[in-house]
Amino acid sequence: MQIKGVFNRIAPIYGLFYNYQRRYYESALTGALSEVNLATYESIVDVGCGTGALCSVLSQMGHKVTGLDPAERMLGIAAKHLDNKDVAFVRASILEKTPFLDKSFDVSISSYVAHGLKLADRKLMYSEMNRITKSLIIIYDYNQRRSIWVDLIEKLECGDYFNFINNVTSELKESFSKVTVIQVSKLASCYICWPKDVS
Repeated sequence: MQIKGVFNRIAPIYGLFYNYQRRYYESALTGALSEVNLATYESIVDVGCGTGALCSVLSQMGHKVTGLDPAERMLGIAAKHLDNKDVAFVRASILEKTPFLDKSFDVSISSYVAHGLKLADRKLMYSEMNRITKSLIIIYDYNQRRSIWVDLIEKLECGDYFNFINNVTSELKESFSKVTVIQVSKLASCYICWPKDVS
């Protein structure tokens, strides 16, 4: 898979920002996301976990955390961090059927993954998150506010950022039973989604 190869190549660069990302997620989870009250949920899967910064914060909060990513080098960096010693890391793609049973997790969360996928792949991701999640799905990603720097970077990355930010709420409403949007920073929102019955 081409995207897996890209993320394997850039894994060492992502690794340099691990501590910064940890602080960012600590702030988000204790700030705007406190409205969600994640403490009421036990098991969480981090979809597209990368080098494991979000996994680490969730684990520190007392959750049983699984990190899922198709890039083995990302997972290798994630597993080396001592604060991830209790996290289970699984190499798999959310764009295919993952090795988990239906409704395996209380919560699934994906951070800055959706905007980089084409619409067809986002729908595959949403469908699989629906299947493996019991209670809550959190898509943490960009909102409709624009920054020239983010626009430039995303144009260079050739993802689907521009379509994503223009249509995110409507496409999520098609994929999930209910969607609530919480703005967490100037350019980012948490899209809190409730799974559809996929049986």
